[in-house]
Amino acid sequence: MQRKPVVAGRFYPGEGDALRAALEKYLSHSPTEDAKAIIAPHAGYMYSGDVAGSAYARVSVPGRVFLIGPNHTGLGKRVSVWSVGGWDTPLGSLGVDEEAASRLLGSSGLFSADTEAHLFEHSLEVQLPFILARNPQARIVPVTVSRADEKDCLEIGRAVARTISGLEGGSLIVASTDMSHYEPDSVASKKDRLAIERILALDAEGLLEIVSREDISMCGAVPTAVAVTAARELGATKATLVKYANSGEVNGDLGSVVGYAGIIIR
Repeated sequence: MQRKPVVAGRFYPGEGDALRAALEKYLSHSPTEDAKAIIAPHAGYMYSGDVAGSAYARVSVPGRVFLIGPNHTGLGKRVSVWSVGGWDTPLGSLGVDEEAASRLLGSSGLFSADTEAHLFEHSLEVQLPFILARNPQARIVPVTVSRADEKDCLEIGRAVARTISGLEGGSLIVASTDMSHYEPDSVASKKDRLAIERILALDAEGLLEIVSREDISMCGAVPTAVAVTAARELGATKATLVKYANSGEVNGDLGSVVGYAGIIIR
Protein backbone atom coordinates (compact mmCIF):
# COMPACT_ATOMS: atom_id res chain seq x y z
CA MET A 1 0.00 0.00 0.00
CA GLN A 2 1.32 3.42 -0.96
CA ARG A 3 0.70 6.40 1.31
CA LYS A 4 0.08 9.64 -0.54
CA PRO A 5 1.29 12.99 0.85
CA VAL A 6 -1.35 14.94 2.75
CA VAL A 7 0.55 18.12 3.74
CA ALA A 8 2.62 18.70 0.59
CA GLY A 9 1.92 22.22 -0.61
CA ARG A 10 1.05 23.33 2.92
CA PHE A 11 3.80 22.28 5.32
CA TYR A 12 6.43 22.09 2.59
CA PRO A 13 6.58 22.77 -1.18
CA GLY A 14 4.39 20.40 -3.14
CA GLU A 15 6.32 20.73 -6.39
CA GLY A 16 9.59 18.85 -6.84
CA ASP A 17 11.86 21.66 -7.99
CA ALA A 18 10.67 24.03 -5.26
CA LEU A 19 11.11 21.33 -2.64
CA ARG A 20 14.65 20.56 -3.84
CA ALA A 21 15.53 24.24 -3.64
CA ALA A 22 14.18 24.44 -0.09
CA LEU A 23 16.12 21.37 0.98
CA GLU A 24 19.34 22.72 -0.53
CA LYS A 25 18.89 25.80 1.65
CA TYR A 26 18.21 23.83 4.82
CA LEU A 27 20.83 21.11 4.34
CA SER A 28 24.30 22.58 4.67
CA HIS A 29 27.38 20.70 3.54
CA SER A 30 28.92 20.34 6.98
CA PRO A 31 30.90 17.18 7.87
CA THR A 32 28.62 14.28 8.78
CA GLU A 33 28.87 11.74 11.57
CA ASP A 34 27.22 8.46 12.47
CA ALA A 35 24.41 8.75 14.98
CA LYS A 36 22.00 6.49 16.82
CA ALA A 37 19.12 8.97 16.67
CA ILE A 38 18.10 12.52 15.91
CA ILE A 39 15.30 14.67 17.27
CA ALA A 40 13.73 16.88 14.58
CA PRO A 41 10.67 19.17 14.41
CA HIS A 42 7.66 18.71 12.15
CA ALA A 43 6.12 22.15 11.65
CA GLY A 44 5.85 23.93 8.31
CA TYR A 45 9.27 24.29 6.74
CA MET A 46 9.10 28.08 6.81
CA TYR A 47 9.14 27.81 10.61
CA SER A 48 11.12 24.67 11.43
CA GLY A 49 12.86 23.61 8.23
CA ASP A 50 16.13 25.24 9.17
CA VAL A 51 16.17 23.48 12.54
CA ALA A 52 15.33 20.09 11.04
CA GLY A 53 17.86 20.61 8.28
CA SER A 54 20.58 21.47 10.79
CA ALA A 55 20.19 18.01 12.35
CA TYR A 56 19.87 16.04 9.12
CA ALA A 57 22.86 17.83 7.58
CA ARG A 58 25.11 16.69 10.41
CA VAL A 59 24.41 12.95 10.32
CA SER A 60 24.92 10.11 7.90
CA VAL A 61 21.55 8.68 6.93
CA PRO A 62 21.94 4.91 6.54
CA GLY A 63 19.78 2.52 4.57
CA ARG A 64 17.11 2.17 7.24
CA VAL A 65 15.30 4.84 9.26
CA PHE A 66 12.93 4.16 12.14
CA LEU A 67 10.52 7.10 12.21
CA ILE A 68 8.73 7.64 15.52
CA GLY A 69 6.22 10.44 15.89
CA PRO A 70 3.10 11.53 17.76
CA ASN A 71 -0.40 10.83 16.53
CA HIS A 72 -2.14 14.21 16.38
CA THR A 73 -5.30 12.86 14.74
CA GLY A 74 -6.24 10.22 17.31
CA LEU A 75 -7.05 7.75 14.54
CA GLY A 76 -5.88 4.16 14.44
CA LYS A 77 -4.01 2.06 16.95
CA ARG A 78 -2.18 3.38 20.00
CA VAL A 79 1.27 2.27 18.77
CA SER A 80 0.90 1.98 15.03
CA VAL A 81 3.40 0.52 12.55
CA TRP A 82 2.92 1.03 8.81
CA SER A 83 4.43 -2.28 7.77
CA VAL A 84 4.12 -2.64 3.98
CA GLY A 85 4.42 -0.69 0.75
CA GLY A 86 5.88 2.80 0.69
CA TRP A 87 5.34 6.51 1.20
CA ASP A 88 5.23 8.95 -1.70
CA THR A 89 6.72 12.45 -1.72
CA PRO A 90 7.04 15.13 -4.42
CA LEU A 91 10.62 13.90 -4.85
CA GLY A 92 9.82 10.21 -5.19
CA SER A 93 8.96 7.34 -2.90
CA LEU A 94 10.53 5.80 0.17
CA GLY A 95 9.84 2.11 0.57
CA VAL A 96 8.96 0.55 3.91
CA ASP A 97 11.55 -1.90 5.24
CA GLU A 98 9.03 -4.69 5.56
CA GLU A 99 11.40 -7.13 7.26
CA ALA A 100 12.32 -4.57 9.92
CA ALA A 101 8.66 -3.62 10.39
CA SER A 102 7.68 -7.28 10.78
CA ARG A 103 10.39 -7.85 13.37
CA LEU A 104 9.35 -4.73 15.25
CA LEU A 105 5.73 -5.91 15.34
CA GLY A 106 6.89 -9.21 16.82
CA SER A 107 9.11 -7.59 19.44
CA SER A 108 6.32 -6.38 21.75
CA GLY A 109 2.58 -6.73 22.11
CA LEU A 110 2.30 -2.94 22.26
CA PHE A 111 2.81 -2.61 18.49
CA SER A 112 -0.01 -3.00 15.96
CA ALA A 113 0.13 -3.18 12.17
CA ASP A 114 -2.05 -0.25 11.16
CA THR A 115 -2.31 2.35 8.42
CA GLU A 116 -5.22 4.42 9.71
CA ALA A 117 -3.12 6.29 12.28
CA HIS A 118 -0.77 7.45 9.52
CA LEU A 119 -3.15 8.49 6.74
CA PHE A 120 -3.64 12.11 7.81
CA GLU A 121 -0.74 12.48 10.27
CA HIS A 122 1.93 15.03 9.34
CA SER A 123 4.63 14.39 11.96
CA LEU A 124 6.40 11.68 9.95
CA GLU A 125 5.56 12.90 6.46
CA VAL A 126 7.51 16.14 6.85
CA GLN A 127 10.66 14.14 7.68
CA LEU A 128 10.59 12.22 4.40
CA PRO A 129 12.01 14.87 2.03
CA PHE A 130 15.01 15.34 4.34
CA ILE A 131 15.64 11.59 4.45
CA LEU A 132 15.22 11.26 0.70
CA ALA A 133 17.61 14.15 0.05
CA ARG A 134 20.25 12.66 2.34
CA ASN A 135 19.87 9.06 1.14
CA PRO A 136 17.56 8.29 -1.81
CA GLN A 137 18.01 4.55 -1.16
CA ALA A 138 16.85 4.65 2.45
CA ARG A 139 13.88 2.58 3.59
CA ILE A 140 11.65 3.52 6.49
CA VAL A 141 9.79 1.97 9.42
CA PRO A 142 7.02 4.47 10.30
CA VAL A 143 5.66 4.35 13.86
CA THR A 144 3.18 6.67 15.58
CA VAL A 145 2.42 6.64 19.30
CA SER A 146 -0.75 8.29 20.54
CA ARG A 147 -0.21 7.74 24.24
CA ALA A 148 2.10 5.79 26.52
CA ASP A 149 3.14 5.97 30.15
CA GLU A 150 6.74 5.68 31.30
CA LYS A 151 6.62 1.87 31.46
CA ASP A 152 5.29 1.65 27.91
CA CYS A 153 7.83 4.17 26.60
CA LEU A 154 10.68 2.14 28.01
CA GLU A 155 9.26 -1.09 26.60
CA ILE A 156 8.74 0.45 23.14
CA GLY A 157 12.24 1.93 23.14
CA ARG A 158 13.85 -1.33 24.19
CA ALA A 159 11.87 -3.19 21.53
CA VAL A 160 13.12 -0.76 18.86
CA ALA A 161 16.69 -1.31 20.09
CA ARG A 162 16.31 -5.11 20.06
CA THR A 163 14.92 -4.96 16.55
CA ILE A 164 17.77 -2.80 15.29
CA SER A 165 20.35 -5.03 16.97
CA GLY A 166 18.99 -8.05 15.11
CA LEU A 167 19.15 -6.44 11.66
CA GLU A 168 22.04 -6.23 9.24
CA GLY A 169 23.16 -2.79 8.10
CA GLY A 170 22.85 0.58 9.73
CA SER A 171 19.75 2.16 11.21
CA LEU A 172 18.92 5.69 12.30
CA ILE A 173 16.09 6.57 14.67
CA VAL A 174 14.24 9.84 14.00
CA ALA A 175 11.95 11.17 16.73
CA SER A 176 9.58 13.82 15.42
CA THR A 177 8.51 16.54 17.84
CA ASP A 178 7.90 20.23 18.25
CA MET A 179 8.60 21.77 21.63
CA SER A 180 6.38 24.20 23.60
CA HIS A 181 3.22 25.35 21.83
CA TYR A 182 1.68 28.84 21.92
CA GLU A 183 3.52 30.20 24.92
CA PRO A 184 5.25 33.59 25.18
CA ASP A 185 8.82 33.40 23.96
CA SER A 186 10.27 33.83 27.46
CA VAL A 187 8.11 31.03 28.87
CA ALA A 188 8.62 28.65 25.96
CA SER A 189 12.40 29.01 25.97
CA LYS A 190 12.58 28.35 29.71
CA LYS A 191 10.34 25.29 29.55
CA ASP A 192 12.04 23.94 26.45
CA ARG A 193 15.45 24.32 28.05
CA LEU A 194 14.31 22.04 30.88
CA ALA A 195 13.15 19.37 28.44
CA ILE A 196 16.26 19.68 26.26
CA GLU A 197 18.50 19.26 29.31
CA ARG A 198 16.87 15.87 30.00
CA ILE A 199 17.28 14.79 26.37
CA LEU A 200 20.95 15.82 26.37
CA ALA A 201 21.40 13.78 29.56
CA LEU A 202 19.81 10.78 27.78
CA ASP A 203 17.27 10.69 30.59
CA ALA A 204 14.02 9.43 29.08
CA GLU A 205 12.31 9.03 32.43
CA GLY A 206 13.39 12.51 33.49
CA LEU A 207 12.07 13.97 30.25
CA LEU A 208 8.62 12.52 30.81
CA GLU A 209 8.66 13.68 34.43
CA ILE A 210 9.67 17.28 33.65
CA VAL A 211 7.18 17.54 30.77
CA SER A 212 4.39 16.47 33.10
CA ARG A 213 5.49 18.51 36.11
CA GLU A 214 6.15 21.74 34.22
CA ASP A 215 3.18 21.34 31.83
CA ILE A 216 5.41 21.49 28.74
CA SER A 217 3.27 21.18 25.61
CA MET A 218 5.88 19.14 23.72
CA CYS A 219 3.74 17.07 21.37
CA GLY A 220 6.37 14.40 20.75
CA ALA A 221 7.61 13.90 24.30
CA VAL A 222 6.65 10.21 24.17
CA PRO A 223 8.34 9.51 20.79
CA THR A 224 11.40 11.39 22.04
CA ALA A 225 11.51 9.33 25.23
CA VAL A 226 11.20 6.19 23.10
CA ALA A 227 14.09 7.32 20.88
CA VAL A 228 16.29 8.24 23.83
CA THR A 229 15.61 4.85 25.43
CA ALA A 230 16.38 2.97 22.22
CA ALA A 231 19.55 4.97 21.56
CA ARG A 232 20.74 4.41 25.11
CA GLU A 233 20.11 0.66 24.76
CA LEU A 234 22.15 0.73 21.55
CA GLY A 235 25.11 2.28 23.34
CA ALA A 236 24.57 6.01 22.89
CA THR A 237 26.61 8.08 25.33
CA LYS A 238 26.26 11.66 24.11
CA ALA A 239 23.66 14.06 22.74
CA THR A 240 24.21 17.47 21.18
CA LEU A 241 21.78 20.34 20.60
CA VAL A 242 22.47 21.53 17.06
CA LYS A 243 19.88 24.31 16.87
CA TYR A 244 16.95 25.74 18.80
CA ALA A 245 14.50 28.31 17.44
CA ASN A 246 10.86 29.29 17.61
CA SER A 247 8.13 30.48 15.28
CA GLY A 248 8.30 34.06 16.57
CA GLU A 249 11.70 34.46 14.95
CA VAL A 250 9.94 34.00 11.60
CA ASN A 251 6.56 35.72 12.02
CA GLY A 252 7.55 38.27 14.65
CA ASP A 253 4.90 37.18 17.16
CA LEU A 254 6.89 36.54 20.34
CA GLY A 255 3.73 36.48 22.43
CA SER A 256 2.70 33.03 21.20
CA VAL A 257 5.44 30.81 19.83
CA VAL A 258 6.10 27.17 19.02
CA GLY A 259 9.59 25.92 19.84
CA TYR A 260 11.79 23.67 17.69
CA ALA A 261 14.94 21.72 18.55
CA GLY A 262 17.37 19.72 16.43
CA ILE A 263 19.33 17.20 18.51
CA ILE A 264 21.81 14.47 17.58
CA ILE A 265 22.28 11.39 19.78
CA ARG A 266 25.36 9.25 19.25
